[in-house]
Amino acid sequence: MSSPGSRPVSPAAASQLNLRGAVDLSALRRPAAPPPAPPVQGNGAAAPGRDGGAQDPAAEGTLRPLRVDANEANFQDLVELSARIPVLFLLWARYSPESDTLLQSLESVVESYDGRIVLAAADIDAFPQLADAFRIEAVPTAVAVLKGRPLPLFQGPAAEHEIRALLDELLKVAAENGVTGSVRGESAAPQEAPVPPLHQAAFDAIEAGDYAAAAQAYRQALAEQPADREAKAGLAQVELMGRLESISAPQAEALRQQAAQEPDNLDAQLAIADLDVSGGHIDDGFNRIIAFIGRNFGAERETARVRLLELFDVVGVADERVAKARQGLARVLF
Repeated sequence: MSSPGSRPVSPAAASQLNLRGAVDLSALRRPAAPPPAPPVQGNGAAAPGRDGGAQDPAAEGTLRPLRVDANEANFQDLVELSARIPVLFLLWARYSPESDTLLQSLESVVESYDGRIVLAAADIDAFPQLADAFRIEAVPTAVAVLKGRPLPLFQGPAAEHEIRALLDELLKVAAENGVTGSVRGESAAPQEAPVPPLHQAAFDAIEAGDYAAAAQAYRQALAEQPADREAKAGLAQVELMGRLESISAPQAEALRQQAAQEPDNLDAQLAIADLDVSGGHIDDGFNRIIAFIGRNFGAERETARVRLLELFDVVGVADERVAKARQGLARVLF
């Protein structure tokens, strides 16, 4: 893990946030002995404290900074909290001089949102599993988690106005997905509609790390309701998670080298496309498969086309990047 040079936030980055293109973090399961459930305020949102526990931010008559130190013990609580309030993870390291500066800046910016965003600081040396889960390449890196799904924001230093633009867009995406809570009681947690039984079975299987069982539940849901778009997207997502589950960081690097050396190796190209999409590099993943389709024919071409359509479902068919990729696919096919 390296400390990056300055990588400025793209002006278009804020407008590209999209929840449907993210992989569910339930793959990082709760430890065997979880901490006690945090106290809940009247709005149903838990308030995390700096010590990694949960506490009332208005305790002792003063408002505490909305920051928690993320670790293995409280990670699942933070993921669950993201169903009500966006959680902004900053992955940092002591050897990175930019980390402390960015952390202080984020504390100040998050505080100004008055409880609508929670900051979780994760030391990657103490919690390396999180760095692997987010597939980060350097520190510091900021990743938002919304309804259990990560949304990559930026890597390296960022100016305050750039951070605010991203967080403003994050809150818009959160509102569109019914996440409007606040640890300071500004709004109540949304009342969620009952989850269909087969969807619940899929969620339970994901929580248990059984992606095959989750896929089977979604397939059954589609057999009963072929027009179930959530089941179709869920199936594509858990199949992606299953493919990525056994790939370690060294294996991913080896696959990237193989894909670069063997552009017509179908398995290598599809594996890197999976990694790109799961890491938020949506266009890179799509373009890799489209380029393969343009160079190849026969059964391998069809296999690549089907995988691309599945990744469209992961990202969301209404996403503008999917629309652009469909045009690219049409050009190489016809």
